[in-house]
Amino acid sequence: MSTPAIQATLQQMQGLASQAANQPMQSGALVQSAGHGSFGGELQASIQRINQLKLDANNKAKAFQAGGPNLELADVMIDMQKASVASQMGLQVRNRLVSAYRDVMNMQV
Repeated sequence: MSTPAIQATLQQMQGLASQAANQPMQSGALVQSAGHGSFGGELQASIQRINQLKLDANNKAKAFQAGGPNLELADVMIDMQKASVASQMGLQVRNRLVSAYRDVMNMQV
């Protein structure tokens, strides 16, 4: 890769980074109090995404049951499986965090 191409790519990356930094965060107050890019903020954002997947799946299932137009059973089932997998992943992450916390607390100093 030539020097001008590297410089152009670097400028593009810097532009995207500054654009991302200027966008307001869409998550709740806990994310804002924890700080941008912090572990707590990322964890809270992940929990909110899992919750949103579950809410969307529930809403689609209710709309399908009510006979909503343009809804197919396959789409509803896929959304429900996505929500289930996300919930299981969240549960496993929580279990790993609790285990790591216990390990740290049991360490002898």
